[in-house]
Amino acid sequence: MSISPLKEALRRLNSEKSRLATMRQRTPKRVNRWFKWLSPGLFIKRWLLISLGGVFLTILGIAIWVKLTPINRFIELVSQLVTTLANIIPNSVSGPLAVGIGLFLLLWGQSRTVGSITEVLQPEGDQELVDVLLAHRRLNRGPKIVAIGGGTGLSTLLRGIKHYSSNITAIVTVADDGGSSGRLRREMGILPPGDIRNCIAALADEEKLLTELFQYRFQAGDGLSGHSFGNLFLTAMGEITGDLERAITASSKVLAIRGKVLPATLADVSLWARLSDGRLIEGESHITEAGGKIEEIGCTPSKPAALPAAIKAIEEADYIIIGPGSLYTSVIPNLLVPEITKALAKSKAPRIYVCNIMTQPGETQGYTVADHIRAIDQVSHQRIFDVVLAQKIAPSPESLKRYAQENCHPVFLDREDVSDLGCRVILANVMDEDEKTGYVRHDPYRLARVLMRWYSRKENRKIS
Repeated sequence: MSISPLKEALRRLNSEKSRLATMRQRTPKRVNRWFKWLSPGLFIKRWLLISLGGVFLTILGIAIWVKLTPINRFIELVSQLVTTLANIIPNSVSGPLAVGIGLFLLLWGQSRTVGSITEVLQPEGDQELVDVLLAHRRLNRGPKIVAIGGGTGLSTLLRGIKHYSSNITAIVTVADDGGSSGRLRREMGILPPGDIRNCIAALADEEKLLTELFQYRFQAGDGLSGHSFGNLFLTAMGEITGDLERAITASSKVLAIRGKVLPATLADVSLWARLSDGRLIEGESHITEAGGKIEEIGCTPSKPAALPAAIKAIEEADYIIIGPGSLYTSVIPNLLVPEITKALAKSKAPRIYVCNIMTQPGETQGYTVADHIRAIDQVSHQRIFDVVLAQKIAPSPESLKRYAQENCHPVFLDREDVSDLGCRVILANVMDEDEKTGYVRHDPYRLARVLMRWYSRKENRKIS
């Protein structure tokens, strides 16, 4: 006797079991999705009830208008039909049956409606529309966060913090004069778009794709070689809209970013630094290359006017984060704008400084955490933050050896000196270490989690 029919029967049985298991998994998920539409904060239930109320009042108004004649006849017809059905089928059966069919039609109609809306709004989306709406509402209710800095440090922070709030304002330095930004600045007479480009990409929903596009550098072509697409995009938008501020606003709308990116000033700022050996170095890109110890830093013009929108964002902020980033060429240039420093000092919002993990040759060689704070205080002439976040765990020995070859070391936490300066210290592991290259950076998601946890605790204490 052949055993093939038995194998076929077993295969079909297993297939049927798998199908039933899949149905059991899908049903709760689908029911759960329906119930999500009743979640608070979506503003769905109130509008649904208002719509039903409108339908009821419309029908009632029409009935009153035509003196109830069609309504009376319709009611009589329904009454006769119900009486006939009750005589044929007991009400204990027909009642629940009618309710069940009604609910089925209602849920079926609603699910098809939601499906049609989802196809239009998210033709290729993996998330359910209700999950997108819930996330959108949650992010819109997030705190008003102002992040100040520049370079890769600020974009790293934004990449993590955007998952906690859409009310983010990034205030970015415009002192860069190297690379593609420097060339555009000299040739086109525009403000350097490089750091702004990085922040826009970091705040975008399609972050990975947009970052790759904005960071793409042309390898050939007269005049194009070395330029990044993002810099050229912002330059073109600036030409179309009239200035960099409008260009950033227009680009943010086109790219649907979470939050806003603002330049600290629209003035053509150029950095200068006086080194301990007496040299005066001009230009942001030349300061680090000079390789000396910075004694004093300033800018030309000496008192650039702040962008009004940046001052307004600081005044309305619930939470202010300064750094991370190169101390003298990314963080401090924002504080050389007097109105920004004054607004930060006056703000009642929690203010925290994220200290760098490693020292930087030509800028912070041999610096401790307290040295970073002193440098900021020296420029601002007043205390603008009361808490500093420092890395808790040292990098691996392999990374330390690699950095030692470049004369870089972990920023030492001199806790007593920091305390004497009037600052609290938060220690946390916010480091991301690349095992292949040995490079150490802030992990955007760990950093954001620590910063938002501290903010939540502070707000809870304020409420209690």
